[in-house]
Amino acid sequence: MAAKKPTNWRLWAKCLIGGAAVAVGGPAFTMWLTPTEEELRSKYNPELRKKSLENVEEKQQEFDDFVTRLKEYSKSDKHIWIVVKEEEERRRKAELAAAKASKQETETRREEMRREAGLEAK
Repeated sequence: MAAKKPTNWRLWAKCLIGGAAVAVGGPAFTMWLTPTEEELRSKYNPELRKKSLENVEEKQQEFDDFVTRLKEYSKSDKHIWIVVKEEEERRRKAELAAAKASKQETETRREEMRREAGLEAK
């Protein structure tokens, strides 16, 4: 029977230290290099900075609405992309109905104005 080779503890120590350095150091280095939103905004020209600061609340509200819709979509048993497609279809139909109602209202007003002016209706 062959003699058992001794464990190379120095090699294992190097591997563990190197792995820990990569596992901890990589994300730490990335976090250190990534600029914050304030640092990015400070590098904008004044006009862009002003626009960016004006739109912060609007963008945050849009994101909150998006997340709220995603939460609603996720409550369904269907896949999320199917629910999104159905919601888009419902929204499109509602927009078409609103446009049709607006057109009808415009026609009604136009006819009313013609009657008031004493013109014949078409």
